[in-house]
Amino acid sequence: MSASQDHDHDEAHTGPIKTPKQLAWAVLFSFVVPVIVIILLANYVTTATKPAAGTGALEGEAVAGRIAPVGHVEVKDVNDAASMKTGEQVFQAQCSACHATGAAGAPKLGDAAAWGPRIKSGVEALLHSALAGKGNMGPQGGGDFSDFEIQRAVVYMANQGGAKFDEPKMPAPAASAAN
Repeated sequence: MSASQDHDHDEAHTGPIKTPKQLAWAVLFSFVVPVIVIILLANYVTTATKPAAGTGALEGEAVAGRIAPVGHVEVKDVNDAASMKTGEQVFQAQCSACHATGAAGAPKLGDAAAWGPRIKSGVEALLHSALAGKGNMGPQGGGDFSDFEIQRAVVYMANQGGAKFDEPKMPAPAASAAN
């Protein structure tokens, strides 16, 4: 082998880094720069979610709202008519999901043609259907109201559909067992 062939053979096996200065730059760009970029990105992401000074995020009301319980307990006196929901309130809270749009075959509020045959069956039959469930509607439409409140909602919906039912009267309080 000649000397020029050895030189060509060595030249083929060398890399792009030929001096110590090139090695230092390669180390800098392959290790130090990505580490700095990762640190900057992590800092950017974590500081974006912290409330800034002067915002309302740490005020008492905002904190109380974030740590408030998900549910609450409501105690009703079944003998107090004022604590009971009106027919319209029960309709808005529970019945409107289907009866406002006609979903699942429910008669729409105010649709006299759909309510006509149901009204002819009487308020007791309508109340029984509402309390026990009928077709796609579950008992009480899936709600958690007293029978009296459901009766108010039934009368409200039927009257909107053309009926002339009287507003139900509050049932008499049960006699006390301990006399």
